[in-house]
Amino acid sequence: MIVSKKATNIFIHAAGWLVFFGFPLLFMNRTQQSSSSTYAVIQSPYYWLFCLTYIFMFYFNAWFLVPRFVFKKNYFVYGLIVLLLSGCVYFLQPFDNLLLHNLAKEKQTATATIGPQLIPNADSGTVGPKNLPFGPLPHEDLRMQDPSLKKPSNQIIFIHQSGNIDMVGLFIFIIVIGLGIAMSTVQKWQLTEQMVIRAEAEKAHAELSFLKAQINPHFLFNTLNNIYALSVTDSEHTSESIMKLSNIMRYVTDEVTEDFVLLQSEVDCINDYIDLQKLRLGKKTTLDFTVSGDINHQKVPPLVLMTFIENVFKYGVSKHEASNINIILQTSPGKILFACENTIFDNRPASGRKGIGISNTRRRLQHIYPGKHRLTITQDNSTFRVELEIDI
Repeated sequence: MIVSKKATNIFIHAAGWLVFFGFPLLFMNRTQQSSSSTYAVIQSPYYWLFCLTYIFMFYFNAWFLVPRFVFKKNYFVYGLIVLLLSGCVYFLQPFDNLLLHNLAKEKQTATATIGPQLIPNADSGTVGPKNLPFGPLPHEDLRMQDPSLKKPSNQIIFIHQSGNIDMVGLFIFIIVIGLGIAMSTVQKWQLTEQMVIRAEAEKAHAELSFLKAQINPHFLFNTLNNIYALSVTDSEHTSESIMKLSNIMRYVTDEVTEDFVLLQSEVDCINDYIDLQKLRLGKKTTLDFTVSGDINHQKVPPLVLMTFIENVFKYGVSKHEASNINIILQTSPGKILFACENTIFDNRPASGRKGIGISNTRRRLQHIYPGKHRLTITQDNSTFRVELEIDI
């Protein structure tokens, strides 16, 4: 898919520039439709000056200036650079030089074809260009108008003709700059659309991953077995455990469809999940979960914290060794701080412990809070730690 899209873009650019290259050939040879005249235009250095000038300015504007200045709203600097580029076009005069060079070639060809057919003057008996029935030869008139053409034909004329403004060249420059801005804007819009679609897909994948990791038969069977054991012993916590399991399932199936949920709802789900996990924890596990600040008005993406909670209980619990699980959630006006840490038992590297859930959560945070969050995941000899700070 990506290769096909790149090939299509290359084909469109190549076709566009071929059409652009063809316009000067059609314009210069509108009176002489011959392969020799076309070949003469292509051989002209001014033809390639014309083409390469606008190719450079198009891609320099589209690939560098627009992303660097326009998209970052630095319009003043962008305007100065565009004004400088227009000054370069004014100095190079790509279209006028190409036109003048082509006219000189045509007149030289016409002179060579006509030949020096001089006739005597009726009064003086002399011969000369003025005695021609149609006046001076075309190339003589052209040289009188442009002294720079008096140089030998094998030398290059001056690029800039003083006092002359290449209006067509400047008009083409404006079109090229406008097309560059339009192309960059469309590409950025397409990229933004792709990011939104990707974020939605990753959100759905994250929700599915959570359902598979948490609300799966293994989790349900263990929880139901624990609840059954509570019911056999006539524990007063039986009905409460059933309600907590129901709350978790309702949250992950209903509220995760929203882009944002109240932080209180996320914390309630975490509390229910922790309470159910406590049913299987032994005495060797120490658990501390603290919440401070106002969580009734803050909003977060659903399940953005549950992924880290799930990771803590997945890797931080052991039936044979002592373990510590610490979870902290602090809120302040405009900021949410979350941290969790657990004891390491399997000695696997941190990259292997992060899993798909944390990777998806990282990408979701980058999309929802670009430049407004800091996620730090560290691991030392005995502790795996996650710190997340979000600027609301």
